[in-house]
Parts: sequence; structure tokens; C-alpha cells
Amino acid sequence: QVQLVESGGGLVQPGGSLRLSCAASGSIFRFNVMGWYRQAPGKERELVAHIISGGSTNYADSVKGRFTISRDSAKNTVYLQMNSLKPEDTAVYYCNIRFLQNDYWGQGTQVTVSS
Repeated sequence: QVQLVESGGGLVQPGGSLRLSCAASGSIFRFNVMGWYRQAPGKERELVAHIISGGSTNYADSVKGRFTISRDSAKNTVYLQMNSLKPEDTAVYYCNIRFLQNDYWGQGTQVTVSS
């Protein structure tokens, strides 16, 4: 019913940048929250950032000042610009959209920060 397709992950050196994209399709309520979560090996999935349909944003303390979330609501697409990447940012990044008390997830994209 709702599909999320992510792109943009990969391998980058410490200090580098990556941009993730996620396009949602299907029956999507116009008031929603889109976000990015990540899960590192052996750790729980954690919120990275989210943005509501009105544009307000929220970030994990660990990424504030380095990551920027944005969205194109007309295209139901959310972006995550990641700068000054650190090895501890290595994880599988998942796109999420939430509306009417339902959560939908993308398949995940691997981000590896290593020299």
C-alpha cells in the first residue's frame, strides 16, 4: 500500500559527505512525519532525524550540526544530507513515514564511514 525506496548510501572516508534520498508512494495522508533511522551492528535502531509535513525538524544530538533533513512534500520525498561523517555514523539507514498511527519502512541503505 505504501512503499519507500531509498538511495544514496555507500562507502565514504571520515570527514566526507553523502546524501540519502527516499521516495514514498501509495496512499499517503498529507499530514505525516518522514524521517531517517539507523541501526549499527549489535545496537538498537535509533532516530537520526525527522521532519513533519509543516517543515519542523528534530535531530539526534549525535548528528546536530552535521546532518540536515529536508523534504519535497509534493513528491513525498525526504532527503538526508550528511556532512563531516564519522566512523560511528556507520549503520544501515532506514527511511520512515508515519501517519494515522501507522509506520512504514524502507528496505534500508548501508552507510559505511571508513578510511
